[in-house]
Amino acid sequence: MTHPIFLVGARGCGKTTIGVALAQALGHHFVDTDHYLLTSTGMSVADIVAQEGWDGFRARETQALKSVMAPDTIVATGGGMVLAEENRQFMREQGVVIYLRAPAQILADRLEAFPEEGQRPTLTGKPITDEIVEVLAAREALYRQAAHHVIDAARSPEAVVEEVLAVLQMARAS
Repeated sequence: MTHPIFLVGARGCGKTTIGVALAQALGHHFVDTDHYLLTSTGMSVADIVAQEGWDGFRARETQALKSVMAPDTIVATGGGMVLAEENRQFMREQGVVIYLRAPAQILADRLEAFPEEGQRPTLTGKPITDEIVEVLAAREALYRQAAHHVIDAARSPEAVVEEVLAVLQMARAS
């Protein structure tokens, strides 16, 4: 049994894609906190925010994180999971936190290419590239603070998965 692995990073960094591939490679379960919220509440992120505001959503997100956390599990977290110090501390103490880092322009290109993947209400009301630049600037330090390892997620999913597996292997060996 191994500790859970938490994937953090901005929308479009590949948390779900990488998480699914890692789970297959390691024989672990994969869970996405946004998907968990959708199935447990019957509401999308947008619905929850519309009904309960961002604070209500963030509180549910923290609950989701604690509900899905289990050994041998890869957890893809929502982009704002790191905003609460409680969540950053919980992930660091309970498992291995990997920050999938990519430049704002790459994230924006990915989200524009697959708009339905990031069905989230806008945080700033600005065009996607401007919003991502702003959100990354605000969260970069929090992602780094939460992370045990920072991985360059601008590369192909295969390359990212290989690097994550290598980092986990080294961590286990030490």
